Amino acid sequence: MNTKQMVDKIQIGEFNQVLLDVYADEKMLAYQKKRYVDALSTFKKQYGDGEVSIFSAPGRSEVGGNHTDHQYGEVLAASINLDTIGVVKKTEDRMVRVLSDEYAEVVLTLDDLTVREEEMGTTAALVRGVIAGFAKKGYLFGGFQAYVTSDVLVGAGLSSSAAFETLMGTILSELYNDGNISAIEIAMIGQYAENVYFGKPCGLMDQMACSVGSLVHIDFANREQPVVEKVTFDMTEHGYYLCITDTKGSHADLTDEYAAIPREMSAVAKYFGKEVLRDVTEKDILDEMMPIRSKLGDRCVLRALHFLEENKRVQEEVKALKQGDVVSFLACVKASGDSSYKYLQNIYTNNDVKTQNISLALALSEMFLKKDGVCRVHGGGFAGTIQAFVKKEVVEEYQKYMDRIFGEDSCRVLQIRKYGGMKVL
Repeated sequence: MNTKQMVDKIQIGEFNQVLLDVYADEKMLAYQKKRYVDALSTFKKQYGDGEVSIFSAPGRSEVGGNHTDHQYGEVLAASINLDTIGVVKKTEDRMVRVLSDEYAEVVLTLDDLTVREEEMGTTAALVRGVIAGFAKKGYLFGGFQAYVTSDVLVGAGLSSSAAFETLMGTILSELYNDGNISAIEIAMIGQYAENVYFGKPCGLMDQMACSVGSLVHIDFANREQPVVEKVTFDMTEHGYYLCITDTKGSHADLTDEYAAIPREMSAVAKYFGKEVLRDVTEKDILDEMMPIRSKLGDRCVLRALHFLEENKRVQEEVKALKQGDVVSFLACVKASGDSSYKYLQNIYTNNDVKTQNISLALALSEMFLKKDGVCRVHGGGFAGTIQAFVKKEVVEEYQKYMDRIFGEDSCRVLQIRKYGGMKVL
């Protein structure tokens, strides 16, 4: 279909059921229809008319496994119904053109896919890196034009960059490889782009959750071939909604805080001659407790113990979901949050104890929710967001309560979406 045909069909409701299936929330239908129409209009203004498709890649929410992936641990993550979409037209030249919200157009030739230092940290680096990842693995690739827009909250721990990488990989898979490249391969290519071309040493959890979709249990014991398992569970059918609250804390000057977590965990692993904590047991640490404390300090030990217990909790969460036991699942979520606060210690920075946005958000959430939900830190911690699973009877009141404290639209009520990267229309 060309842009006009697609706009007409969206406006008369021909794709309503498709959009409801993707976004899992009838309240979002009017918003998504307008969003898609606006994206098609912007594409036409930039690149003219022609046969187009619309692709989507979701943001993700970490559910279990706080700071475990970099130690080859286990995680439970979920794709959410905020996403990055792209209106795309295949071209016959060897050029890729990508226009994104509020960013300059990326224009690159497929004849030069080398890493460019001056592109580090830019959208162009991610585009070039994903294409280079396809080339490295021997997959087909070619030219296209795309207008990309996203409602994945930037800086809220929902993986906007991983969603973009997944979108680029999904586009190339569909346009040039008949859609046959697996979600796992696309995720690995996205990580390669972010590590090598963008210059960020991220783990694989974000890309995997965005690419695979739904609730996904990932075991990173084999880093090259992680075990990925979809977990089918409808949270709303059990009476709970997923809420993410942006506490508006600044991530500035927190690089050292984030870097200290994997560094200190790895230090404990190296004490035992191992690369990562996945190869260390609880008995190892207990048997060597005093020497480790003396050599590395107590925080290293506490963070190592968090990792070991958090790995077990992920397994318990997955088991509970498979059994439809929402009570046990929520108990694990609460235990994960408590461990992050007490042992991992990524709730606030000791360099600025006067600013404790996440601590405050957790305290206020617990005061409000009582037995109507659970909450925990979301993502890397120190600043940013908290996550809560809230009973549907109080979810609107909870949202208003958190917005009143942290600002309008701070609290977003989300759905777990069943699709990862995909061609929508």
